[in-house]
Amino acid sequence: MNKKILSKKVKPVKSLMLILKKRSGRDNSGQISVRHQGGRQKRFYRVIDFKRDKRDIEAEVVRIERDPNRNVFIALVKYKDNELRYILCPNKLEIGDKIIASENAEIKLGNALMLKNIPIGTLVHNVELYIGKGGQMIRSAGTAAEVIAKEDKFIHLKLPSGAVQRFFKDCWATVGQLGNINFKDEIIGSAGRK
Repeated sequence: MNKKILSKKVKPVKSLMLILKKRSGRDNSGQISVRHQGGRQKRFYRVIDFKRDKRDIEAEVVRIERDPNRNVFIALVKYKDNELRYILCPNKLEIGDKIIASENAEIKLGNALMLKNIPIGTLVHNVELYIGKGGQMIRSAGTAAEVIAKEDKFIHLKLPSGAVQRFFKDCWATVGQLGNINFKDEIIGSAGRK
């Protein structure tokens, strides 16, 4: 996925934004507890739907945006009841695509399912560690885990690090590899740019 697919000159949805405050190295009493921490560019946090808890309602990808708080692109999706939410954008997801979070959804890019319903060999991201807590694993640009085995209660996933980890079979995950794959090859150029 390259930056050409990003929606041009669009402002983020205000109802899905929070101001991300910089603490400037101060604790709850206002005393400096970490020295040499100063101001920075004002950032707005985009509220991302990691839980994908709107079940059995189809959504359409409205646009794809860059998020200053993470290295993966985010997609704005509009559900049939007109609710808007941000999700992590999988690689090759395009504007106009339809996605759904359902137990019996088809194995299609961007769909969220329980791990027990995902066949072996499928790439997944945004995987829950604990049932109902929301995706906590595999959320960085270009990453994906592969379903490699199934047990009674557990599903084995091969993580991007190469390690194999067990997850509860009722945990949810999203199908596909995350976008912005070339992020790791980006040349920063100078220390001041980052």
